[in-house]
Amino acid sequence: MQIQPQLIPISCTAPTSFCKCTCFSNYTIIPLDPVPPSSRLLFLERADSKSRRTCNDCNRSFCLDYNLPSCKGAKEDDIFATCFQRDSMKDQIVVFIFIAATVTLLVYAAARPWIEQWTRAREQHSYLPIMAQEDQDVG
Repeated sequence: MQIQPQLIPISCTAPTSFCKCTCFSNYTIIPLDPVPPSSRLLFLERADSKSRRTCNDCNRSFCLDYNLPSCKGAKEDDIFATCFQRDSMKDQIVVFIFIAATVTLLVYAAARPWIEQWTRAREQHSYLPIMAQEDQDVG
C-alpha cells in the first residue's frame, strides 16, 4: 500500500496559531488550526476538524483535556498555557522584499563612488572625433 502525499493549500492571510502547554518542566506544542483528516492522528487532533480554534481556547483546561503524556498526574495549577502565532506566508514575503530592497540600496550606496570613478575614467579614454584631431594638428 502506497501513501499518496497531499497538497495542503497555504493561506496567505491567516497566521498559524499554536498552543504551548507546559506541564512541570515539559512542554508540548499543539496546532490550533484545523488539520487535514489524513494527518489527524499524527497531530493527536481531538476536536472536530471543522471547528477553528483560536488563542482564546488555549488555556489550562484545554491542555488537561488533551490528555498529554507529559501532563499525566498534573493538576490545573501545574499547567501553564501560552498561545503564539507563526507569521503567514504573506507577511514573510513582505519582510523578505523589504530586506532585499534595503540590502540592494546599501550595496549600491557603498559601490557608488567606484562606479562613478569607473565611468569618469571610461569617458576620459574615449576617442576624439576626426575633425577635432585635425583642428588640433593644424593649430
